[in-house]
Formats: sequence, C-alpha cells, structure tokens
Amino acid sequence: MLKICDCPSKQSSTAIAKKMVAKYPTSLQDVIEGDIVGTGYHSLVKQFQNRVENVKRSYVPKVKKRSRTEDSDTDEIPAEKKAAVQDTYGCVSWELKFLPLNETEESQLDKRQQMKMISKTSTVDPEVVGTLLKATYYTQRQDINKGTSMQQLCENWPFLFQEFGMCAHFKQLTGIDLKEMFLNSLDKKGQRLLNFLKTVGGDRKKQVLQAAAKLEVMRGQIEGCSEDFKDMVLLLLAYFDDKEEMMFHYVEECCSVEDVELDKLPATPCIIVCGSSCYTSKLLMLSIDQRITTAHISTFISAICIMFGSYYCFNIHYPLELGSTLEFLQRCFFGINPEKGTKVEWRKNKEQLPVNPRVLTLIADLADYEWRAD
Repeated sequence: MLKICDCPSKQSSTAIAKKMVAKYPTSLQDVIEGDIVGTGYHSLVKQFQNRVENVKRSYVPKVKKRSRTEDSDTDEIPAEKKAAVQDTYGCVSWELKFLPLNETEESQLDKRQQMKMISKTSTVDPEVVGTLLKATYYTQRQDINKGTSMQQLCENWPFLFQEFGMCAHFKQLTGIDLKEMFLNSLDKKGQRLLNFLKTVGGDRKKQVLQAAAKLEVMRGQIEGCSEDFKDMVLLLLAYFDDKEEMMFHYVEECCSVEDVELDKLPATPCIIVCGSSCYTSKLLMLSIDQRITTAHISTFISAICIMFGSYYCFNIHYPLELGSTLEFLQRCFFGINPEKGTKVEWRKNKEQLPVNPRVLTLIADLADYEWRAD
C-alpha cells in the first residue's frame, strides 16, 4: 500500500480490509462465538492505520496534523448531529409518524389512564397490560422524545419501568427481545468470557487479578450460574478499568426507597444494591436521573437487562466511565450491532469510532482464546 501511496486514507484501508475479510473470513473477520461484530473488518482497518502511522512516525513531526479531506474519514459525524444519532443508535422504530389504525389521541390517553389505575391494584394481568403498552407505543415515544421528565414518565407510564413493560417497549424500539437475547447469549458466551477474564485477563491486567481475588472473598462458598454471571460483569468492569460505582450503588441492607440518598446517585441508569455486595443482596433497585424508577427487582440478571434497556428506551447516552463495558455487552450479549455511530456520550475534539478499539481488542483476544482452548 505504501509503495503505491505515501499516506493511504482510511477509505482506502477500509476498501482493502473489506476485500481481504470477504476472501478470508475465517482468519480475519471480527467475530465472537460465531456472531459478526459491526462490519466484521473494523479491527483490520485499525491495524492498517496503526501500521501506516508507525512506519511514517520517524519522519512526520508529531505536532503536524493532516487536515481532514472529504474522504479521509467517512465515519465522522458532524457535531450538531451527534445527539440525534446517539439517540436513534440501534433503533428500528425510534419514533412513529402516525397513530395506529383505529386510535386517536383520546383513546391513547384513555389507555394510559387504564394502565395507571391497574398499576395501583394488587393483581396485574401481564397480557392485558402488554396489549395496552403495544397500543400506546406511539404516545410513549412522543413523550420520551420530546424530553418529558423522568418523574412525569414514571407517573404516566408506570409499567414502562417494570421488567415486562421495559422488554415490550425495547422489542418495538430495537426489534430485539431484551431478556431472551441476553439469556441466549449468556448461555453461549458467558462461561467462555468468565474463564478468559479469570485467566488471561488476570495475567495481563493487575486490576483484574486484584478484582478476582476480592470477588472470591466476597462470594465465599456461594455457588451457581447466577453468581458466575455476577463475577463476569464485575470482572468485565475491572478489565476495561470502567467505574463500578457508575453501574452499582451500594446502600445498607435494610435501606428502603425513602432512605436512599438520591444526590449521591449518578444521573445515568444505576443499579442500587441493598447490601455490602451483589452476592449477598436480597433487594435491587434502579435509578435514572437520580430518581428511583424501579423499587424492586427480583434478580441480578433482570437488573442488568432493565438497566441496559433504559439507555435505549429513554435516549440516554453511555457515560464515558462505562462506555467500553456497555458497548461490549451491547454487541456481544444484547445483539445490537450497528456498523456506524456510537451510543457513548460525545467528547469534544475526540474522534468517534464506529467500534470501541478496546472492545475490538477483547473480542479478538477472546477468539484467539477460544481457538487455543478448542
């Protein structure tokens, strides 16, 4: 490439990588457990660009910046469009243009009122509520997309913050069954990832080794797949050096909704753990915008699904402190795999890549680990 062109553009590297992956997919494609990540050739493009930079480093001054040309980076998104792209990222039905047939604004309000009344009763028929939620999806998106406060959304759409309601909305929004997809992926990839993090991850990164030792003490003699999943999530946070406190907020075991100090919670979706650790907690809650939106979550897996679903259902960007972990879960466990764009909050003067390089590296390492293990 360098013999033909002194400085190959990203567009040229992409075209070559695309052809190479098409010819040798088994060797070069970005995959994890058979699932293609993004376009499947992002990591090869990254390697090309890194190699070009390394070869040219000796005679190109570090302070020199090549001005962007129209074709130098086709993935760059204009600043004024970034928020909209992040909001709609991974969605197939972000906003409906028209009300469903046989529906009016009055009928939508009537159905919303019905659900508010049902939420106050002791018995709830999920099938009835599911039908009402599906029928009012248009109005739900209208309320969310115009920026209605989280407090008002909780009052108007109480079932949207329960597991079955969140799953129903997420399915219409993204076309993906939130919990079913996650459980299938966990069954297929979870143990492989956990084994990698405990062995290779611990050898390569000091923080992973320290986290694994700490979790072993906290877990004690507790056994089971559910506990393995907790290990996986917490070690994944350590592997990417993301901030655990942005995803989990620990309070006293006997703490009630009223006792939670809301001003200490992050603004982004956060799982409140009632107890000193995820292994001993008997109660989990979810907060969004420093407000308790789900007061009782039965399992750790449900909490992760509701937390993740909230980012999409309520147009929330991934915080920088959790960007790598959330994107890895998004692509490898929830099956949301756009070729372009990002859900991570925008950083000024920072290039936004279509796939997080750290996520790509882990995926490549996992593929290598899988091959060696087999």
